[in-house]
Amino acid sequence: MHKTQTKILELARTKDVLNMSLTELKELLDVDHVQKVKHHLDQLKKKGLIYADQKTKKAKVAEPEAFEINEIFNLPIMGMANCGAACELAHESIMGYLKVSPRIVNRKKPEGLFVVRAVGNSLNKAVDIKGGPVREGDYVVIDLNNKTPKNGDYVLSIIDDAANLKRFYEDKENEEIRLVSESTKKLPPIVIHKNDLESSGYHINGVVVRVVRN
Repeated sequence: MHKTQTKILELARTKDVLNMSLTELKELLDVDHVQKVKHHLDQLKKKGLIYADQKTKKAKVAEPEAFEINEIFNLPIMGMANCGAACELAHESIMGYLKVSPRIVNRKKPEGLFVVRAVGNSLNKAVDIKGGPVREGDYVVIDLNNKTPKNGDYVLSIIDDAANLKRFYEDKENEEIRLVSESTKKLPPIVIHKNDLESSGYHINGVVVRVVRN
């Protein structure tokens, strides 16, 4: 995030930046031109990081969790997740918010939902995902509160600090976790023995709720 946007967010926690003049903001932010202030403020509004409270009409800063405005869910986009090899670093920086109506995710409340952008094509034949398959750049909605997937669920998992989207299978007889691709390409599965889960840094971040086409 640009340093001016960071300054605006910090200022918005104590002042109503949406109802201040650009000139006033320019002085408070120590920026050399009002058009720069306008540009960065517009970028923050576009990302959903700053929005007007519908009751008070004052500026509010979006927190790193899902919230609801006028019966529309705002789900934080938390970064990128790889659909192929687990090589895209997982991180917790919000890229913006995906706006969806409750029926899109079949929920009454948005709590626990977040979004990642898909990288790669190893789930481009995943027809069992609602809204799927998953293509490069698609938005994938994850339920953070569901970390106990059933066989056949699609999951966002972490291995050695890398995020990946795969189909989950547990082989109890051989004590293995298998993370499987469903792709037009012949991609091998990721297979982890249960005794190696901790050393591999493996954990489930949540189960896929649906795909929203980019």
